[in-house]
Amino acid sequence: MLLLRAAIFTLFIPGSVTVLVPYALLHSDLECAVGIPLVLRVLGLLPLAAGMAVYLWCAWEFSVAGRGTPAPYDPPRMLVTGGLYAFVRNPIYVAIVSIIFGEALLFGSIAVFGYGVLLLALLHLRLLLYEEPRLRRKFGASYDDYYHSVPRWLPRTTRRATPPP
Repeated sequence: MLLLRAAIFTLFIPGSVTVLVPYALLHSDLECAVGIPLVLRVLGLLPLAAGMAVYLWCAWEFSVAGRGTPAPYDPPRMLVTGGLYAFVRNPIYVAIVSIIFGEALLFGSIAVFGYGVLLLALLHLRLLLYEEPRLRRKFGASYDDYYHSVPRWLPRTTRRATPPP
């Protein structure tokens, strides 16, 4: 049931953020296509595909390990620190922004790129003002330890050491 709830949330919220908004920008007066060579535009498929894979992996982790979903109204009940969360604290946000920047490159879109930058800034503020304080209150010392050992945005190149049981 958790996976179904995660899928429904993904379809409506991240789906809107990564598909509907960029689509609207591509078909608006704000669009100003950039003359990017086709080879570079096709490279936009890499962050797009990687972002989709990362998002799906994290949604799975939230459902299986965290016993919740990526939805703010149905969050994980357990602190998820394994999988990709051992390398970066916010892989879902990194994935979503990667998808958008991949779309910007693929379509040669300044408007979609600007949207990605704006979204990144808004997500950063959300983390600072809402999510991190809430996680600190909910999970206490275990979140503080995680917070201090795993970076917020740029993934570590090595896996986080697991504390002894």
